[in-house]
Amino acid sequence: MTDIATAIQSLNKKSGNSHQFVVRGEPTNEAEYNSGVDFVSGADANGTAIFSDTKPYTWSEVSDEKALLQTEYDNNQYQRDRAEAYPSLEEQMDMQYWDKINGTNNWETRIAEIKAEFPKTTT
Repeated sequence: MTDIATAIQSLNKKSGNSHQFVVRGEPTNEAEYNSGVDFVSGADANGTAIFSDTKPYTWSEVSDEKALLQTEYDNNQYQRDRAEAYPSLEEQMDMQYWDKINGTNNWETRIAEIKAEFPKTTT
């Protein structure tokens, strides 16, 4: 699941910025974004954050980035499913050892089964 904070961090990374921000709640529209997200412009003498009157990213930019990140996340579900299904690396190494000793291919068969069960998606 992708959230607004992750989308803003992604926009920061893409644009080479390091805007600090505060998100209250999870905005779902422009009004909520404008009232619930503040960007830090500095700090006062006591170190308390001073918030900017403007936002470096529009609601449209942030919501589009969130949608893009969510699509990427959804499209990679097979990776998360495979990672959960694969035997541990220790088990895989043991399988490979015994395959070599016994002339079997149990490791290759198991990995192929997992890849078939959770095929790579293409979009």
